[in-house]
Amino acid sequence: MPLDAYLTLCIFAFTILGLIVLQTRPVAVFGATLIALITCDLVTKDQFLTSIANPGLVTLILLVLCSLALEKTRLLRVIASKTIVDSYFSTWFRLFGITTFFSSILNNTAVVATLLSPIRNNPHHFASKLLLPLSYASILGGTLTLIGTSTNLIVNSMYIEASGKSLSFFSFTAVGAILVLCCGLAMFLCTRMLPSIEQNNATSEGYFIDAKVSTGSELVGRSVEVNGLRHLESLFLVEIVRSGRLISPVSPTEVIQPSDRLIFCGDITKLLQLGQFSGLEIFAEKNGALNSNLTEVVVRSESIIVGRTLKTTGFRALFDAAVVAIRRDGEQVSGKLGDVIIRSGDFLVLAVGDDYKSRTNINKNFLTLSGVEPESRINGWRAWLSIGGFVTTIALAAAGVLDLLEGLVLLLGGLLFTRSLTTNELVRRFPIDIWLVVSSALLLSSALVNSGVVESLGGFIGQFDDPRYVYTAFVLVYVVTWLMTEFVTNNAAAALMFPIGYTVALGFGVDVLPFVMAVAFAASGSFISPYGYQTNLMVFNAGNYRLNDFVKIGLPISIVYALVVLVFVPVFFPFSVN
Repeated sequence: MPLDAYLTLCIFAFTILGLIVLQTRPVAVFGATLIALITCDLVTKDQFLTSIANPGLVTLILLVLCSLALEKTRLLRVIASKTIVDSYFSTWFRLFGITTFFSSILNNTAVVATLLSPIRNNPHHFASKLLLPLSYASILGGTLTLIGTSTNLIVNSMYIEASGKSLSFFSFTAVGAILVLCCGLAMFLCTRMLPSIEQNNATSEGYFIDAKVSTGSELVGRSVEVNGLRHLESLFLVEIVRSGRLISPVSPTEVIQPSDRLIFCGDITKLLQLGQFSGLEIFAEKNGALNSNLTEVVVRSESIIVGRTLKTTGFRALFDAAVVAIRRDGEQVSGKLGDVIIRSGDFLVLAVGDDYKSRTNINKNFLTLSGVEPESRINGWRAWLSIGGFVTTIALAAAGVLDLLEGLVLLLGGLLFTRSLTTNELVRRFPIDIWLVVSSALLLSSALVNSGVVESLGGFIGQFDDPRYVYTAFVLVYVVTWLMTEFVTNNAAAALMFPIGYTVALGFGVDVLPFVMAVAFAASGSFISPYGYQTNLMVFNAGNYRLNDFVKIGLPISIVYALVVLVFVPVFFPFSVN
């Protein structure tokens, strides 16, 4: 092999080594790989530009961005509130069905993120009995369609680059459906091994937010549980102030009444989800100030508001700002915001007016920490447009009526035009990590071809013309990809193993699809390690699991998963000789 081939192999090996050593920094590793390939002149300028504008990669990016609008609606939160019931087995089956279905058409990370809070705050079952099944169900659901997981789309983008063709929307469905049934059964049989871990609800941590229930609110006359107030993301209902009486802790069966003041605790950036409940008013929102950026401040010891309540200070007139939330370190704040006696050192989040920055008394009373940008929510016709537009685009693409890339471009344009999404949100949530990982992997594949590594590997494999070796090679590609997924990450494993699997198929002179599918399914089969798949890491922290919990539950599921893939992929994608 020429010198370029050895150099390319070195870069490939160091990429794998870097991913193993720096498991939490795959973007940095692939960034270094991209720089090395360009510096060593192993790829052309055209190949570089083609890799960053690959149609499959662009489709993946657009899908992630368009799904942001769905995250801003109440769709998944409403469904989540109906999922958890008294019966554990009924809850388990509902959760499994809902998660697998939505993970097949939405980003499964977003699905898990939405369901995390309702599960953690549910009053019926240990969260640890549900969070691990939630992650596993989202992984299985992602195997059902082309868009179910970023792994499938990454493999498709590399398949387009290599063959000029795209996988169909339902290419993964037959094997994926068998995986859902068989692994779902295995997971259900393993439920008795799930740990019972108490959740620590640190209700004294985070900001306290005061919201008033208006007379005509949809919440009136219904319980806290029915209204879904216990299933909010990163906000916890800690008490109700009713006619001067404090109700705490709040029972799930407590019926909401007009003029109730609902006191929430949690992440201030999540407060705009309260606006999705008709007739639930936050003071600053009522006065139109929440459309501004929020500012976090600390009350100085010499401030004129120390020892007084917000109601008696005339806060808005003094500072052209409204207090949205309050936090006090080491002590729980209780009661209505307007009646809280302010102390020095209190943290306040302010919705500021146009004159706030020009007021000369701001620095005398507060230390300004930073701006706080609340996560916006959409409702009404914009929510229906976002949901309907997304479902219609996916349905037309699945039916072959509309190209998915073109449909997502039109949908994103419509979401921006109607302000269901903003350009700031797109910039802030742009999946730069996925873009860099995939484009670098595509470039590495081109380097393997340019340097002759692929040709040499194909020639070596071509010496083994015994059909028995084909299936052995198929199993090895699956196992190596699966191991890389568990020890590195799913996206990195798919990106690195695709060119190897593709080349092995060409070397044997058989159809490449069995090997392509082996890489795709193996890269999604992360059940043993909490670090191989992002949803696993999310529930690992949220459920207070130990590594042993993943091994104990994930090992039998991994075995069932592998058996299904290794048996049924060759059935649906035969090793036909080209």
